[in-house]
Amino acid sequence: MIDFLRGTVTDVDGHRIVVSVHGIGFAISVPVESCYQKDHETTILTYMHWNQEQGPSLYGFSTALERTVFVMILECSGIGPKIALAVLANLGVERFLAAVQNGAEKELSSVSGIGAKKAEQMIVHLKHKVAKLIKSGVSIAHDGASVQWQEVVQVLESLNYSKPEISEAIKYVRETYQNSSPTFDQLIRHALSFLAKKS
Repeated sequence: MIDFLRGTVTDVDGHRIVVSVHGIGFAISVPVESCYQKDHETTILTYMHWNQEQGPSLYGFSTALERTVFVMILECSGIGPKIALAVLANLGVERFLAAVQNGAEKELSSVSGIGAKKAEQMIVHLKHKVAKLIKSGVSIAHDGASVQWQEVVQVLESLNYSKPEISEAIKYVRETYQNSSPTFDQLIRHALSFLAKKS
């Protein structure tokens, strides 16, 4: 298996980047494309997924924990790499681990492709694994931060936005504030601004 790649980012398009390594361009699907800049050198941890019809696909991560959690999500019945990537893109590692630990079905089901039943199955399947990770020293989102994101989802739902629209808005806002601690008002304002531009 290819454990990591070190090379130059030649293209960034949605959740797909291309990394050139010694003249070979590797197409890699990533959860958060804003971590990568075109024409910059990068080292990206990888996971290769094999599909019987489509063959191999490469998925890339900025940290070992992100890759570990991605593989963990894939182990859930009925969850493929596309949904696992969407979980990381919309919730991030800390919020996902907190959601599983706290049994927050609503937060998990805010991700497009995950219904209430699947969210419940994920919690049951992953709770002990998440507990092991936390015991090993991995930090999770504070309850307050997790609740805040849940409330944003609930407000958008009450305004009749669809699950895919909410999922896209949450991903956008999360990327905007990935290195800061925004207030609830800021989250809502940016989410609504994003959705207004899309309509």
